[in-house]
Amino acid sequence: MKRNRTAIRLTVISMLAAISVILVYLIRFPIFPAVPFLEYDPADIPIFMGTMLFGPFYGLLLTAGVSIVQGLTVSASSGIVGIVMHFFATGSFVLSFGLIYKKHKTLKGSIIGSVVGIIVMTAFMTLWNMILTPIFMGAPRAEVMKLMLPFIIPFNLIKAFINASISFVLYNILDRAINFKKFFD
Repeated sequence: MKRNRTAIRLTVISMLAAISVILVYLIRFPIFPAVPFLEYDPADIPIFMGTMLFGPFYGLLLTAGVSIVQGLTVSASSGIVGIVMHFFATGSFVLSFGLIYKKHKTLKGSIIGSVVGIIVMTAFMTLWNMILTPIFMGAPRAEVMKLMLPFIIPFNLIKAFINASISFVLYNILDRAINFKKFFD
């Protein structure tokens, strides 16, 4: 039975990774046209759902795999900086949310975990945008700093909120239809 659970888990994780890559291929658009490199995409939704299903370790593993595949295929124009930024952004949410949700698998735990995840991701990405965005843009750090409050910080808040909200709704719909505990506990 243990082998079957492992096979199911690996299959689901692989499917979530594939869905994530397909989503970023199909749906991408700038939230703020003034900074077109800050694109919204729903690719984190399957990763967040994987974190709810299997915990923060598997969520982080999924984040790493998806970041690399996306960075080498559908988001290749952003190069290594894009891979690193995606891993840090999604990974910071996955770890903070996942650690809370793992201990409190309730509506309240999900909400608290999501709020903490959104805040941690935004704070983490503020730091990483100060470090890596000047390299990506080929611009002085002072220029990037001018973009922080009007664009970069709101972008991270908006993207994390949308993806966390959709993940929560989809997870609950699917859990009612499939009863995840039957397969994964």
